[in-house]
Amino acid sequence: MRKVLLPTLIIIAASLLIFRIFYLQVIDDSFKLKSDNNAIKIKYDYPERGYIYDRTGKLLVSNQASYDIMVIPREIKKLDTIEFCELLNITKEDFIKKIEKATIYSPRLPSVFLTQLNKIEFAAFQEKIRKFEGFYFQKRSLRDYEVDYGANIFGFITQVNENLIAKNPYYNSGDLIGEQGVEESYEEILRGVKGVKYIQKDKYNREIGSFKEGKYDTIAVQGEDIHLSIDAEIQKYGEELMINKRGGIVAIEPKTGEILALITAPSYDPAILVGRQRSKNYTQLYRDSIAKPLYDRGLLAEYPPGSPFKILTGLVGLQEGVISEQTTFMCHHGFSYAPGRFMRCHGFGPHQLHNGIALSCNAYFGNVYLQIIGKYRSSTYAVDVWSNHVKSFGLGQFMGYDLPTGKKGKIPTSKTYKKMYPGWGYSGKTIVSNAIGQGEVVMTPIQLANMMATVANEGYYYTPHIIKKIKGEKIDPKFTKKHYTTIDKKYFKPVIEGLFGVYNYPGGTGNSLRVEGIDICGKTGTAENFAKIGGKRVQLEDHSIFVAFAPKDNPKIAIAVMIENGGYGATIAGPIASLMIEKYLRHKITRTDLETRILSRSLQGQYAKLGGLSETVKKEMIKQDSIIKSKTSSPKIKKDTTQSVKKVAR
Repeated sequence: MRKVLLPTLIIIAASLLIFRIFYLQVIDDSFKLKSDNNAIKIKYDYPERGYIYDRTGKLLVSNQASYDIMVIPREIKKLDTIEFCELLNITKEDFIKKIEKATIYSPRLPSVFLTQLNKIEFAAFQEKIRKFEGFYFQKRSLRDYEVDYGANIFGFITQVNENLIAKNPYYNSGDLIGEQGVEESYEEILRGVKGVKYIQKDKYNREIGSFKEGKYDTIAVQGEDIHLSIDAEIQKYGEELMINKRGGIVAIEPKTGEILALITAPSYDPAILVGRQRSKNYTQLYRDSIAKPLYDRGLLAEYPPGSPFKILTGLVGLQEGVISEQTTFMCHHGFSYAPGRFMRCHGFGPHQLHNGIALSCNAYFGNVYLQIIGKYRSSTYAVDVWSNHVKSFGLGQFMGYDLPTGKKGKIPTSKTYKKMYPGWGYSGKTIVSNAIGQGEVVMTPIQLANMMATVANEGYYYTPHIIKKIKGEKIDPKFTKKHYTTIDKKYFKPVIEGLFGVYNYPGGTGNSLRVEGIDICGKTGTAENFAKIGGKRVQLEDHSIFVAFAPKDNPKIAIAVMIENGGYGATIAGPIASLMIEKYLRHKITRTDLETRILSRSLQGQYAKLGGLSETVKKEMIKQDSIIKSKTSSPKIKKDTTQSVKKVAR
């Protein structure tokens, strides 16, 4: 038996090896394509990216033809570099640098030599391409923006870097990829699938046809179209209202969580980040440390929410049973909560929940907060109870929306105050500023908008999202899941009545912002604003804040407006909110007085004073404008950058 076993094992093993070698060498040719076979040239066919539409079907982003000049360094033969450089309008030094970079990447593989030639530039090169061995062209599609707004929503297209190529085998040198905005979030859907062709070459390096009669070739598949939840009409209108101002506006449809508008100011025309000047233009925008046009204030900017936070103070007070609708607190133009400590406000007399909200009484909500923290023996425990209620509105955390950037904001907990006050205790009076959205509370505009959507829904919200429909696919199911707060539904009714009173109660802080025929519920806010100047903490002009939803019954839009250094909430943020709501619900404006006031209002004087560097800021703004205006000679881009300068200077 032993004599037979060993020879049998040897025969079986040898048979398996012979069969495997035969299969790899005769039957399966796939590994040949992965080897360094100099007789095969790989060509890629790049598909068009999917189109982008708004919620109504309006086309926002399409494509335009473009051509890249590719190079395979080892295939370059003797050529007239002077003629070549003149043809492509580059210097000999640029030529040498590009060839060296391509050689470092790979002497045998294609690299991008020059990107994004337009039709005229390409036509001139195509006529003489036969003279330049080692060079060929690659057709691609670039974005063609049908609108000059929404840059922060779309993002842009750029070349992949070497780190990404190493991580993701789909991409090759010169490939394009979406960055920021929906171009990044939905890259795999929008990019499509590139086609591959394997070309056989003879011993003279001439193309002689498809390898294996095209057996391994694949065709390009165009990217899928996507429909955003954005309403193009109010997105454009909001950006116009924000001219010469800084801040963010976010509007949400409460019943779905769909983002209707996502506005940051200042902004720029998305078309300037297309074409051969994209890199230069991006650099100028990136270096603008004054206006920060690439900084999406709607998602990234964290501000103290101010008086809109009183909505949550009232709701938590009701839920914890420390107040009822009839609970009354006295106000004497403010709230004296400790010796030498006075929280000033404009109210006077007895206030209950309804007029406490309508008149934005600090004394009322300061007392409510003290009742919440004083309900429990331990301030530590009480703070965490309060914090958990507030966080159930989606605050103090990443919200999970489908955009690649964002900030958590901050809702303090007992751990926060343990670090702030080590070695000794604290009470409600120590941290009472939280009651009115000052203290340690920080929120982003999208969190404020989602808070109002939650109130409009009387206790639940959907994760905010910017996608509405993807052709041939379903959106992420997480966007259709309800998130409930810890506040019982019955407590939202009296708070909503108070928010309605902001517009309709005599003396309500938004009384002058009413729109005839639309029942708007809102809340003004004014947040204190401090900055360090020369090492000292200096108080600057307050931020103007306004949150609202409408109509009161069956709400269709919830909105948050944050204007940096805008003063009182009813001065700038409030009128913008009312105008945006009317524009969305009626597609027209009747409050033309508010519209005129806002369109003509500039805060550039305020911004020039920031940091105590007025003259330096002015010089830098002039310098930036000069750079942007002179950055290209292309007529289309020049026109676009002129529009951009207007926006960057907002």
